[in-house]
Amino acid sequence: MYTVKELARLTGLTPRTLRYYDAIGLLRPRRGRDNDYRLYGPEEVDRLQQILLCREMGLPLEEIKNLLDAPGFDREAALREHLGRLLERRREVDALIRAVRHALSETEGGNDMMDEKKFEGMKRQIIKENEAAYGKELQEKYGEDAVEAHTARLRGMSQQEWEQARRDEEAYKAALRRAAAAGDPAGADAREAVRLHAAWLACYWPQGTVTPQAHVGMAETYVQDERFAAYYEQIAPGGAEFLKRAVEAYYSMQA
Repeated sequence: MYTVKELARLTGLTPRTLRYYDAIGLLRPRRGRDNDYRLYGPEEVDRLQQILLCREMGLPLEEIKNLLDAPGFDREAALREHLGRLLERRREVDALIRAVRHALSETEGGNDMMDEKKFEGMKRQIIKENEAAYGKELQEKYGEDAVEAHTARLRGMSQQEWEQARRDEEAYKAALRRAAAAGDPAGADAREAVRLHAAWLACYWPQGTVTPQAHVGMAETYVQDERFAAYYEQIAPGGAEFLKRAVEAYYSMQA
């Protein structure tokens, strides 16, 4: 039997994520006899393994819950399907390894690959990964045209624009860390973080689409989607929630 903290340490999830899974009925722990501790036994651990596998496949949590709770759910068949996906991913990784080895051999031989060629290959890989991870949810929320416009923006980015986006990303992360430490979503540090975050989004979004309404909606998505929440949690504890409040405060002061 595992407590919330023990299972979090075992799986790499946060206790907050496990409590959220409990709240939405995705992974219900047992309750201790003499206290209110949440405890996870073998059945819960097996279910969590399946949840994590489904997440790797890019399924949203609600769809995972419906799948696991379906009367005809076949765990063995699901595992075999996931194995097939992993084997396909391995073939893709093997292709990337061959490309990197080819690049190394050319470099060692004094015939470097052109920077632009390497950059274009990297962009294609990132676009493919983004579509696999978030494509379905973004299409449902923003529409296919908006997602295609975003993808077209990525395809058309120059190497200089890409490098500027990376610099903007590091700048807003540093500002967000300072703002979260200060603890005031409406403070000067928070306003600077929001401004830099909007500039970073503008690097990737089609021109003129980072409106106050769109920025607020995106910040809400960061809190609602645990994958985004985990990204901002790495920047600062409670980073997604703090950024959401900071974005809301920033535009409310401009109204």
